Amino acid sequence: MRNRTALLLLLGALPGALAAQGDPVADSATPPPVESLPLDGPSPGAAGLLPARVTGLPGSLWLGSDPATLRALIGAVDPAVPAMQGLMRVLMLAEADPPAAGDDGVAHLAARIDWLVRHGAVDEAQALLEIAGHDVPVLFRRWADLALLQGRTEALCSERAARPQLSDDLALAIFCTARRGDWPGAALMLRSGAALGDLGPRESELLTRFLDPELAEGAPPLLPPVRPSPLEFRLFEALGEPLPTAPLPLAFSVLDLGGDNGWKAQLEAAERLARASALPANRLLGLYTLRRPAASGGVWERAAGLQRLERALARGAPDSAEAALQQLWPQMASAGLLVPLAELYAAPLAALALDGRAARQARLAVFLSPGYEALSAGPLPDTPDLRFLTAIARGETPAERADLPHAGAVAAAFGGAEPPDVLLRQLQDGRLGEVILRVQALFASGAEGNAPDLTDALATLRALGLEDVARRAALQIMILDAERARR
Repeated sequence: MRNRTALLLLLGALPGALAAQGDPVADSATPPPVESLPLDGPSPGAAGLLPARVTGLPGSLWLGSDPATLRALIGAVDPAVPAMQGLMRVLMLAEADPPAAGDDGVAHLAARIDWLVRHGAVDEAQALLEIAGHDVPVLFRRWADLALLQGRTEALCSERAARPQLSDDLALAIFCTARRGDWPGAALMLRSGAALGDLGPRESELLTRFLDPELAEGAPPLLPPVRPSPLEFRLFEALGEPLPTAPLPLAFSVLDLGGDNGWKAQLEAAERLARASALPANRLLGLYTLRRPAASGGVWERAAGLQRLERALARGAPDSAEAALQQLWPQMASAGLLVPLAELYAAPLAALALDGRAARQARLAVFLSPGYEALSAGPLPDTPDLRFLTAIARGETPAERADLPHAGAVAAAFGGAEPPDVLLRQLQDGRLGEVILRVQALFASGAEGNAPDLTDALATLRALGLEDVARRAALQIMILDAERARR
């Protein structure tokens, strides 16, 4: 236990919200109320939505690391389960000094914003920029993209006109010049930019049709890009050829949450965001129950099934709840939405006397819910797999083996495994944030089948005092992979 003891002495067990052993990292993807303070230095890189008293993370968590290394690690993180997604979101939103001042500090903030946008946290990314400001080109570019994504083109173009030195994006300049009513000026800029090669062929074609819609009449539709920029998205929209958001990067899904494109598009966008832990379960519930589904298949079946379960629970009817749960569970599993389902219904299901398959599904929902520890109290279940999961939920070393994915790696982590020496050395160098990023990479590798990496990741989380994250991540990786294997 030498490594674990040394780690706890170094970190003081990370007191705070993350270190609390009975509490989740967050009740939802929505951050707590923002409390922002003026920055002491010139760099906006310390901006955050979550103060240290909420996260339990010290303000120095980035200071010992190389800025370029951190940017590379942040850019590579793709969390394997919702618990790790929640940890990453907290890390990206935490108030903390950047690893360096000046351009490196700004680049660090930009990397955090990029990660949030890539994972659907558009509102949080925008809030970070509101705190940090967008007074340098690298931040203005991201602020402009978010403004376009959210449809705030008037504010964007006014800001760009007031401070043109912040952007050298010619396409944006042409768009904003036209939006301000100077169509001849915009056309002149377009001709000059195209002649000098400052605009790509797609940008030139889009802007040409935008400035002169008559040119588009009778012309074949433009081939939609796979990864359009927010400006390209708005130009297609202005041309009457709006791009569907479903095949686009996740951030575009937020555009359908308002329902302007119909309930089906709204539900599909909500499901995409919920899978990425970027939409609270209660909001998903609200959209699922907005009205009665008028069709069948896919998202309609999930909405209808959830409504049936909701009605059964409201009536306190165990037989109806059993039938509804058994029908809904595999549908939500195939959609990757078991964790939101568990967050919504684990507690009421645990209060019912269910039998057979429904009883097992209700028990698994308990393990996937934020209240897993309290709901797992009481007598041990009657199968080895459920007893194994109960031991992990209680933070105990499993007493027997289980036929679950990753069970051996998880048992080793909860049986006293120590974190790798290399991570301990990085902690000694004051590189806490970097260590958590590396744990994300280890966990992702473990989720792909590399058992030692999974053990190292979970052991390090526990040694850091992130016990709740470790338990939830372990439970989720075993249950979700087992359910995938059943399909």
